[in-house]
Amino acid sequence: MDTEKTENGTLETWTPEEVSRAFEDRKIVVIDVRTPQEFNVERIEGALLAPMQAFHPEHMPAQDGKRIVFHCGSGVRSEKVARLCLDHGFGRVAHMKGGFGAWKTAGLPYTGTDMATGAPKTMRKEG
Repeated sequence: MDTEKTENGTLETWTPEEVSRAFEDRKIVVIDVRTPQEFNVERIEGALLAPMQAFHPEHMPAQDGKRIVFHCGSGVRSEKVARLCLDHGFGRVAHMKGGFGAWKTAGLPYTGTDMATGAPKTMRKEG
C-alpha cells in the first residue's frame, strides 16, 4: 500500500491483491463509485454501490469497525471520492489502484453477466 500525507489526512492507495485479501478477511468494506449501469454489468461480489455522481461523504459510515476502500473502473473516480472524504474530515481513507480494470487484470474473481443468458456469473480473467 502506498500512502500520501495531504493537508487534510492520509490517502492510502491499495493494490487489488491487498483489497482482495482484506475483503476476504472481512477487514474492509469495498465501495464501488462507478455508475449503476457499470455495476450491473460486472462488479466485485459483495461490494457496495455509492455512485460518484450522487456521492456525499457525510453519508458514509464511520470506519470504526471496518475500513472503507473505494474503487471505480480505473482508479481516477475513486481517488477523487477519497480526496473528497479527506476534505470532509476523514483522517485516513483508501482507494484501489487501477480500479476494477486492475482487479480483473490481476485475475481476481468478479461477478459478470453471462451474455448467453443475461444471468450473473462468477468470472475471472485468464492469462
